[in-house]
Amino acid sequence: MSQTFSITDNAARRINYLVNQLGAREGIKGHLLRISVQGGGCSGFQYSFLFEESANPEDITFENNGAKVIIDEISLSLLQNSVLDYTEDMVASTFVIRNPNATSGCGCGNSFSI
Repeated sequence: MSQTFSITDNAARRINYLVNQLGAREGIKGHLLRISVQGGGCSGFQYSFLFEESANPEDITFENNGAKVIIDEISLSLLQNSVLDYTEDMVASTFVIRNPNATSGCGCGNSFSI
C-alpha cells in the first residue's frame, strides 16, 4: 500500500517558523513534527502533534519546502490520503488535518471517528 500524506505550503511555512524562529526562544526541541493518532477524544480517535529531534525506524517522513513531518505506520493507516494544513482566522490559528477516512469529528477538529 502506498503511504500518502500531504503537507500544504501554509503548514510547511508554519512548521519552519516554529522550528527556526521560535525554537530557541520558546524551547521547542526538535525539528520534526510528529503527528500520531491515539485512542480518545470525544469521537474515538484524536490527533497528537509533538516536535521531536529524530525519527524512529518505523516512522515515515513527509516533507514540503524543508518542513518535515513524521508519522508512525499505525497512525498513517488512519491518515491515508490526508492533508495537513495551517489556518488562521479571527478566532484561532491551528493545524488542521483534512482526513477523508473520518466519518465524523468533533467541533474542535482534534478528534474523529472512522
